[in-house]
Amino acid sequence: MNNLKIIESGRCFQELQICTQLQYNGQLNIRNSEGKKWIFYYRLGQLVWATGGNHPSRRLRRNLAKYCPYLDISRLNLAPENTSIDHWDYHFLENLRQGNKIKSEQINAIVENTISELLFDLAQQANYTSLTCEKNQSVILEAPINSTTANMFLKQMQDFWNSWSQAGLANFSPDLAPVLVKPEELRKQVSPSVYKNFETFLNGKHTLWDLSVKMKQSVLKITNSLLPYINQGITALVEVPDLPLLVMKFKNNYVSNQKLNKSHAPLIACIDDSPQVCQILGRIITSNDMRFMKIEDPLQALPILIQNKPDFIFLDLIMPGMNGYELCATLRRTSLFAKTPIVILTGSDGVFDRVRSKVFGATDFMNKSVATDQLLKVVAKYLGTAPTIDNLSNLAFCS
Repeated sequence: MNNLKIIESGRCFQELQICTQLQYNGQLNIRNSEGKKWIFYYRLGQLVWATGGNHPSRRLRRNLAKYCPYLDISRLNLAPENTSIDHWDYHFLENLRQGNKIKSEQINAIVENTISELLFDLAQQANYTSLTCEKNQSVILEAPINSTTANMFLKQMQDFWNSWSQAGLANFSPDLAPVLVKPEELRKQVSPSVYKNFETFLNGKHTLWDLSVKMKQSVLKITNSLLPYINQGITALVEVPDLPLLVMKFKNNYVSNQKLNKSHAPLIACIDDSPQVCQILGRIITSNDMRFMKIEDPLQALPILIQNKPDFIFLDLIMPGMNGYELCATLRRTSLFAKTPIVILTGSDGVFDRVRSKVFGATDFMNKSVATDQLLKVVAKYLGTAPTIDNLSNLAFCS
């Protein structure tokens, strides 16, 4: 069976189209027999993001270099920090957008290129290994300005795969990096200037996808031009690791009380986009011999929480970029916070919100119009502490 027939008949590729037909919201997770994973995110049947494969960080860096060449990636705090969230790259782009460092049309281009690359990777995998897929609705991402059906992406992928296969490249993955194996043999065949280019770029550090961006040529053209030298053994294609994750530098997003030297005092975190709520809650907490940290941007919450490991989390329900349900579910999937008390804060007191909060893993639910004694009681209930209520006991806060 040739590759195209595998693609057309494969259940996972059919599932990509079915998700569009059913206007599905959520993830479609695809794995091969070796545990490699690709994740496609849908909103109302439209593909809005994809991640996974061999090099998610390398892919994001490459797309930023291609579509946002003015960005100095070295100043975006490149760090090998594991954010423990599959779609960290999506939220990284959201951070750039909110900081007015990237425009909507650039995000759209990156989204489309990312989905196309991952579908092509999936097409190659279908020829060598079995694929399984499953749906998961725990994470529903907001759509970019332009979202696209799976059918269009699949057609583009098949056209590209046809060209790739007809060029004799079916066995070569663009995720591989070319390296110069026999430099003296190459020197005999090419001009000094061409040899210099080979020596510069074929160092085993840049994948074929990477070279496509660096040299501003299609990956098909670059790989096809290398094929004669690969067949002669002058160059070889090798596997390379992914690059460190891109993690945003954090603003001064958290504050703590003057009693930080009390290292054993409970650390209480508040994730809320309202500065007023964070300020008042912080005054209550710090005046009762506990430490406090605030996070006003939910898209930056997870890595900050991982770094600081709070003992208790207050979480706003309605926030831009990521709602409280989604963040709560993400925290529960992170081993550090599987058992951390998480209390949802909301301006609504509806039964539906309470039930849904429990479904997504919340420990408890509080209305934002809460007095100090109520707040301290819920902290004491889940931390086993008995804080003293001081002169702030008459304060209340609201959204």
